Amino acid sequence: MSSLPTTTSSTTTASTSSILPLDALFNNPLFAGGLGLAGLGAAAAVARRGVIRGASLVKKRLLMNVEISKRDPSYQWILAWLSIPRPQAGFISSRITRIHDFSMNTVEKKAVDGATAHSQMMLQAGYGKYIIKHGKAYIAVNREKATTSNMATGEPHETVTLTTLYAHRHIFEDIFGQAHYMAMSAQEGKTVMHTCQGTEWKPFGDPRKKRPLSSVVLDTGIKERIVDDVKDFLARQSWYVDRGIPYRRGYLLYGPPGSGKSSFIQGLAGELDFGVAIINLSERGMTDDKLAHLLTKLPPRTILLLEDADSAFRNRRQVDEDGYSGASVTFSGLLNALDGVAAGEERIAFLTTNHIDRLDEALIRPGRVDMTVRIGEATRYQAGEMWTRFYGDVDTEGHGKQRFLQKLEDLGLVSDAAGEKKPQLHTSTAAIQGLFLFNKDNMDGAIEMAEGLIPRIYEPQTSTNGVKVSA
Repeated sequence: MSSLPTTTSSTTTASTSSILPLDALFNNPLFAGGLGLAGLGAAAAVARRGVIRGASLVKKRLLMNVEISKRDPSYQWILAWLSIPRPQAGFISSRITRIHDFSMNTVEKKAVDGATAHSQMMLQAGYGKYIIKHGKAYIAVNREKATTSNMATGEPHETVTLTTLYAHRHIFEDIFGQAHYMAMSAQEGKTVMHTCQGTEWKPFGDPRKKRPLSSVVLDTGIKERIVDDVKDFLARQSWYVDRGIPYRRGYLLYGPPGSGKSSFIQGLAGELDFGVAIINLSERGMTDDKLAHLLTKLPPRTILLLEDADSAFRNRRQVDEDGYSGASVTFSGLLNALDGVAAGEERIAFLTTNHIDRLDEALIRPGRVDMTVRIGEATRYQAGEMWTRFYGDVDTEGHGKQRFLQKLEDLGLVSDAAGEKKPQLHTSTAAIQGLFLFNKDNMDGAIEMAEGLIPRIYEPQTSTNGVKVSA
């Protein structure tokens, strides 16, 4: 009985001795004054930073991010790929990967008269974060719009970020392959037209159906001569590189309006499976620097078309001390863009003009223009080929064709069959095509209306009071 108090006292003493250091610490005036608390706060901050860095390191090691900018061509491909329906097996999976936010992409297609023919509307994955499933991989998608914008166009910058486990990183190769295949399938059998917006190339409307080269009727041998030269150029890249010659080729097509210059270039692009990038040199705001930049950023497998080349010769103004060269392309700026130190390579360029007499010899020298071809007024051969293309299925024996050609000969628009009697007047292939389009199913009507192909000559007339007026 006497040992019980002794044991209790010993236990109490041990407990008291273990608590006293903590009491002493918290009762210490320095600790209470904030020094200790600051130390604990610093230790907690260091621990928190370590946890964040550790989590970031783990995330970096476990996840993979792919960011696509709106300026990248694959941006629209990925948006189209994200929009395709993906049926998922399983109740939970189908709910997790369901997209609720969409944005509308509307493309208005214009008719010939400029009015809106119809509109094509398509839902795209909208802005925000969501999850999709591709194969066995879950992918986090984040489409966001930045507060900054393109200074040239005013369009805000956008990005799409795809995130998945690092172990599934190979899934991106399949994703971009499918997106590219979808884009190319939509353009299959079509020609992509590019135009400049600011200092960037943008597709001009929807891709157009390829124009068959056979539908472009030029005079004998002209089409074949150009096509053979272009194909020979494309097959000889290593030949140019081995000899240190810039790999580019230039062509000048000149002649009256409506002779088929632009139509031939579209047909050639379809034949080669190329696109067409159009620059109108007479466009206001097309400066020397802008032209040089666009030519160095030309889309791949694209024919460059410089329209109205003679317009650059109206502005022979030299660059001022402040760097200003006027509101349009100068003569020297065009020469430097075509064949200067900073001129791009791997390029096929076509220049067109209705006034070759306004061009300087410095432009049409080899290296800038390697082949000059006149595409002129409609000839007897062209008129006959166009007749066959429009009415060959009904005029099987060719009697209507002979009547039509004889009518053009009598009007003085084409030469005779022997080529001895030269035409006194001229017409264009565009005018003949317009005549045939007006008489799609009436070849007799086309023959009767052939007089309309005679070009109108406006001469001064005298009114009843003797004052000359214009017709």
